[in-house]
Amino acid sequence: MTIDTTLGRRSFLKVSALAGGGLLLGAWLDFGRDGVAEAANAPLAPDEFTPNAFIRIASSGAIVVMAKNPEVGQGIKTMLPMLIAEELDVDFSAITIEQAMSDESKYGRQVAGGSTATPVNWEPLRRAGAAGRQMLVAAAAQAWGVPAAECTTASGVVHHRASNRQATYGALANAAALLPAPDLASVTLKNPRDFRIIGKAIGGVDNHKVVTGQPLFGIDVSVPGMLHAMYVKCPVYGGSAVSANLDEVKAMPGIRNVFIVQPGGTVLSGLLGGVAIVADSWWLAKTAREKLVVTWNEGATAQQGTASFKAKATELFAQAPQRSLKAVGDVNAAFAAAAKTVEATYEYPFIAHATLEPQNCTAHVRADGIEIWAPTQNPQAGRALVAKTLGVAEKDIAIHMMRSGGGFGRRLNNDYMVEAAMISKLAGAPVKLLWSREDDIRHDFYRPGGFHKLKGAVDASGRLTAWQNHFVSFSSAGGGTDFVPSAGMDGGEFPALAAPNLSIGVSTMPLGVPTGYLRAPGSNALAFVMESFIDELAHAAAVDPITFRLNLLDALPAEPPRGGMVASRMRGVLELVKEKSGWGTRRLRKGSGMGVATYFSHRGYFAEVVEVSVSRTGVLTVTKVWAAGDVGSQIINPSGAINQVEGSVIDGIGEALSQEMTFAGGRAQQGNFNDFTLIRMPQVPRIEVHFRLTENPPTGMGEPALPPVVPALCNAIFAATGKRVRTLPLSRQNLRWA
Repeated sequence: MTIDTTLGRRSFLKVSALAGGGLLLGAWLDFGRDGVAEAANAPLAPDEFTPNAFIRIASSGAIVVMAKNPEVGQGIKTMLPMLIAEELDVDFSAITIEQAMSDESKYGRQVAGGSTATPVNWEPLRRAGAAGRQMLVAAAAQAWGVPAAECTTASGVVHHRASNRQATYGALANAAALLPAPDLASVTLKNPRDFRIIGKAIGGVDNHKVVTGQPLFGIDVSVPGMLHAMYVKCPVYGGSAVSANLDEVKAMPGIRNVFIVQPGGTVLSGLLGGVAIVADSWWLAKTAREKLVVTWNEGATAQQGTASFKAKATELFAQAPQRSLKAVGDVNAAFAAAAKTVEATYEYPFIAHATLEPQNCTAHVRADGIEIWAPTQNPQAGRALVAKTLGVAEKDIAIHMMRSGGGFGRRLNNDYMVEAAMISKLAGAPVKLLWSREDDIRHDFYRPGGFHKLKGAVDASGRLTAWQNHFVSFSSAGGGTDFVPSAGMDGGEFPALAAPNLSIGVSTMPLGVPTGYLRAPGSNALAFVMESFIDELAHAAAVDPITFRLNLLDALPAEPPRGGMVASRMRGVLELVKEKSGWGTRRLRKGSGMGVATYFSHRGYFAEVVEVSVSRTGVLTVTKVWAAGDVGSQIINPSGAINQVEGSVIDGIGEALSQEMTFAGGRAQQGNFNDFTLIRMPQVPRIEVHFRLTENPPTGMGEPALPPVVPALCNAIFAATGKRVRTLPLSRQNLRWA
């Protein structure tokens, strides 16, 4: 995916006066192709005077900067205002940050996903701040009768050194509000060497509230007259309720209503059928649920399960791929002429998101519109889903974006939002819907599993000569060849372009289990397979794994396809992590080993080295991880950036260690942290993070550091034990060694 971060012709600045005196700057920014085109077509009312602006400066000197995107723990509520504050030239500690409502017509695209916030907003939001600074300078110059070029700014004050005059932004706000807005494309941005905020480690603006337990998250919402709801859905995905003992449950103390909700359509990401229990408290609703007896129509996929998926994959592997993704040269001839060939089958499981804050949403459906409080990563899509399902206009739905207690892609789907809205409508009251932990894990949009049958060849000099992959994945329950979300791959997956002879084919099987986007979707699974098999080939060729990868990078085309991996950038991080980890120079005890892997995803380049020790009885300890990343020319907030890399590494190790969702009879077999375990604090290794700055625009950090840690860990286990991990999770592997 390529993101256009240039300012379009529809980018401009809206200026308004605050009611109590002051300046309000509403930058209307075209965030490029990924900024959602429809946003640029939405009109701004000429008398707009709502908190829709990015900047508000009051005559009192108070400065408010809006945080436009959802905060799911990635630090965006701190990072994006840093961009504005830097160019506005105010102290970050002097501004107040407010979370924006969901309003695409005023803020453009508001989404937390795909590590897009940095590349999309890097320049537009800086220009919004720079334009504000330019107007304040112009107001001061006009008042003093001096050229604007002679004025400077610092910490929210305009100075004219020749006359020794100065004025605060607050004192200039009213006058600035009367000036014409500058052309955003023409405003002057700071030279990076003058940055005072960008590049400085700044803690999250919500940290104090988080650690002191103050209301902040969606689960904390309380509105007047609010009732509490649980929603019981069919354990088989897509099933619906036929009947239930509604009167019996309704008669229980504190229960206000119990009713069957019909499905809102046929897609798994919409409103699914079920039974709603509405009560005076969540605990009463949960207690009533234990008495609820429902007859379900389980639908067409009740026979599906993990065992049948695996059996079908084995059957498909015995046949030719159903279709080709890419074919180059002659793999059969290359295998026949190879010095060595390696064959292996890899497999990875379905995984749940397991956010610590279960899915929840508060909704109030009234005759004149709908108000929603949701910890969502994609509020605009949620609004559209609610509007379509309930038959209301999108303009009549207001969404408060609440902080999320973990997202990782789960909250890109808004099923909980449409459920809360429908229950509120049918109950005739504001309702907070809160899922149980079991509901959350058993009704996720899972990272799909997958199967790969690989064969590779190297020549006598140890270089890759052929690469073959038969990938077995999933299509929708109705069949067809399209991959379900996150289950696909393309023919360019590294090291495809480095192989002179290549064959990549795919077969699919129907799937009734919902799938979605888990942190670094697609890449989090493919990296394990590709980088582990590259390691196998390196060992077969008797070439150091880092040297083998550098040779592969040498073989890549000089000009990568649009949006593709630039070999020199990957080489840079690989050489950096080699140096920092002491690769090849450190003495390790028997049973210890180091593994390496690289991966390019979400416009970010990462190379990681993992060190492990494995006892003779097979007890694995991950001792240290070195991560080297190239995400462009600037680390905006080093505190948040390191946090994102460390979080990615920990998430990846946790997934590899023990996470697995299995299915039988069309339903999930795991339901809580006793059988779907997260990584524990004693299992977290030391993590060392390094960045390599390059002359490229800054890109996002939420995802690209995760994919390489899983294969680096598995490659380290091989180095320590001689045992190759080809199936995850590791908890299913016997790592004993003699």
